[in-house]
Amino acid sequence: MIRKNIPFSNRDLSFVSSARSLAKIARNMHPSDMADELASLSREKTLALMAGLDAETAAGIFSYLSEEKQKELFLAMNADSAARMFEHMPADERADFYVLLDAATQRELLPLLSPEIRENLLRLSAFPEESTGSATTSEYISVLPEVRVSAALKTVSAAARKSETVYIVYVLDRDGHLLGTVSLRELLLADDDISVESIMRRHPVCVRASWPRERSTEMIRRYDLLALPVMDDDNKMMGIITVDDAMDMEKELDACQLARFGGTATADDSDLDILTSPMSVMFRVRVFWLIFLTVFGVITSTFVAAQEEILSHVIVLAAFIAPIVDMGGNTGSQAATLVIRAMAVGDVTLCRKDLWRVLRRELPVACALGLAVAVLECTLAWISKGTGPSVLLTVGLSMFVCTAAGGIIGLALPFLARRLGTDPATLSSPLITSVMDLLGVFIYFGFAYLFLGNLSAV
Repeated sequence: MIRKNIPFSNRDLSFVSSARSLAKIARNMHPSDMADELASLSREKTLALMAGLDAETAAGIFSYLSEEKQKELFLAMNADSAARMFEHMPADERADFYVLLDAATQRELLPLLSPEIRENLLRLSAFPEESTGSATTSEYISVLPEVRVSAALKTVSAAARKSETVYIVYVLDRDGHLLGTVSLRELLLADDDISVESIMRRHPVCVRASWPRERSTEMIRRYDLLALPVMDDDNKMMGIITVDDAMDMEKELDACQLARFGGTATADDSDLDILTSPMSVMFRVRVFWLIFLTVFGVITSTFVAAQEEILSHVIVLAAFIAPIVDMGGNTGSQAATLVIRAMAVGDVTLCRKDLWRVLRRELPVACALGLAVAVLECTLAWISKGTGPSVLLTVGLSMFVCTAAGGIIGLALPFLARRLGTDPATLSSPLITSVMDLLGVFIYFGFAYLFLGNLSAV
């Protein structure tokens, strides 16, 4: 719940009086830098500093704070101050923060907001977090097509302070449908008396609010856009996604991909934070894949144990099991990482043509890698262990096949994951290690029986 007042100690009160003079510094300092300075301060000191700032400046700084810090400060503010700062936050960040609040705080906050802000907030916060709509801001500049250039420039000037970007003006009809766009540069260079419709760019690139965020960021990158218009289900423009928002989303996506590739993604795709996530959640998420890998490991070890006969006659074979199966997993992880990256940036899609294209690239590379590590492994084995030709042949061929197979399997698993509707990173990383461990021992002991089977028969 939002508090009605905040008690300060005498020490904090002295800080308040000095903090008011920092308002001038805040006006000349980027909000991100101010947020970094506030991050290490106590709640009371932070609130005292922000009390000396105007609502717009305070909201700008607030937007750059961590979610934990934001909730701590917001719930400690009195209701009027919280609502006033909340209204000055960018529309998309306001909606993101709103969904973090508990239901009781949301109910208390909504009546304090203006009807326009409240309606916009509820509309944006209704979209799922992973959708484009949840990252959309309604703070953009639009004009009618028949408006003259001079009037359009006055509209830009009047709305600039409250808009996310002033560089692109959107031309809408009276029903809110997007007809085209015109840049600020084009407005400044055009004659004042001509209509905006005569200079606008028709059929602009746009996205749907229901589309995944990844698709929107990909389009911003592909078309080098400063902002991307977002349409609702009725094909009316509801807002924009700016390039800085796209950069933030890609950063979050990269972090999520890293977590998934490490087998630490939660069921709801939220981030697993080592410092803030509950220990029960950390245990539950991580233990799933560890149990899965343990089952695979038991199957692999059972198969290895069944090879007791040949190992008892050629005991040196046991020394090469680990490096051979590990090499297959390592090569597979490399290949999977390259494919997942290509999928993330849009270079590769889920189609047979792209699968064949990357396979033709990976196959010769995987074979070359297998040959290189096989020669190195045999050389080191001969120098360090003095093994005979049959063992060297077994080790060399096993290393070659496992390395090449690891590359091909690592390449194919992301495509398989996409086909199954699963995130490639989530499925690929744990499976590559497990599959190559099991396949590696099959390959290794298959060659062992081929070249050394006569020894176990004696």
